[in-house]
Amino acid sequence: MEFALPLQEAVLSKRYKRFLADLITTNGDLLTAHCPNTGSMAACAEVGSRVWYWDSGNNQRKYPCTWELVEVANKYLACVNTQRANGLVVEAINNGVIKELQGYNELQQEMKYGHEGSRVDILLRGSGPDCYVEVKSVTWWRGSGQGEFPDAVTERGRKHLRELTAMVEAGQRAVLLFCVPHTGIQRVAPAWDKDPHYAQALLDAAAAGVEVYAYGANIDIQGMALCRILEVGLARPTK
Repeated sequence: MEFALPLQEAVLSKRYKRFLADLITTNGDLLTAHCPNTGSMAACAEVGSRVWYWDSGNNQRKYPCTWELVEVANKYLACVNTQRANGLVVEAINNGVIKELQGYNELQQEMKYGHEGSRVDILLRGSGPDCYVEVKSVTWWRGSGQGEFPDAVTERGRKHLRELTAMVEAGQRAVLLFCVPHTGIQRVAPAWDKDPHYAQALLDAAAAGVEVYAYGANIDIQGMALCRILEVGLARPTK
């Protein structure tokens, strides 16, 4: 996935009101950019971090510029734009990168399904059972190569796990895929200390037959792509 517009470097002054970020450009100007991330952005919104943004050139937008990348711990790159996750996964499926999701001849996105009014991120169809794929973006780096999800309590995430489990019970295939646009994350685990209810629900869903995978991305200021399968650990950490 190549960025359609060139990225420009800046320094993060602050992120606030969920959708806004103040950046200091290389010219020393203060720029307010759109922040396309509704989460807490734990470890990805440290004041003084190097960031990269793109300018739409559209003066009709209240905030023409959008924050895209951040440098974490002075050495890793992470994409804060959560809207990229589904596109990265679709691209990786189409390019044969995600081996676990090959062999289907039809791919649809944002399809309604389930009993709780959900939309599945990706629906794969072929000669066998359908495959329902829920994508979660992981950028919460907790040190030593560990990435965790979620970075805030998520009832919506639990609902998705219930829907996926119901698909397995109905004889279909269901997958939770952690998309990891963070070059410092080598393995993924549920954040037991942040949302133990979600973590337990994920453990239960996996026991019921929901498949769980994680793929990491290579990232630079030209673009990014999923390219490496990551270890997934679901068990509650021992004290």
